[in-house]
Amino acid sequence: MTDTRGLMQQAEAQCQQRGVRFTPIRRRVLEMIAGDPGGLKAYDLLDRLTTEHAAARPPTVYRALEFLIDQGLVHRIESLNAYVACPCPEHAHGFQLLICRRCGRVEELHLDEINDRLSHRARELGFRVDRQTIELLGYCDACLQVAREA
Repeated sequence: MTDTRGLMQQAEAQCQQRGVRFTPIRRRVLEMIAGDPGGLKAYDLLDRLTTEHAAARPPTVYRALEFLIDQGLVHRIESLNAYVACPCPEHAHGFQLLICRRCGRVEELHLDEINDRLSHRARELGFRVDRQTIELLGYCDACLQVAREA
């Protein structure tokens, strides 16, 4: 699980360094996402947020998510339409996500050679990559163990 306290301190410092506002709503959305190892959908975030801020509406959550993604603090899991905290937002390069089909746990990898090869090949084909998402779906060790014992 993500070290929420460390992540929040890093997010605060990163936003301050970049001169962007890390508002209480943005902070709370990041805390909620960081507290869930499998990622959260926008409406799950909205449900949780409205228990604390009755005036929260979908645009509130989506604006916070957009900010957090732009700052590299959160990743969107395309296949699940969910969001997960980035455990190392100081990295500006690509990433890969391992997603357990059973428990939903998400782990982030940084295999730069994969990103470099894909980007290089795309350039050879005259294509400029703006964003890439690599998601690997399978089963974590804990879930494989449960399956073996069943």
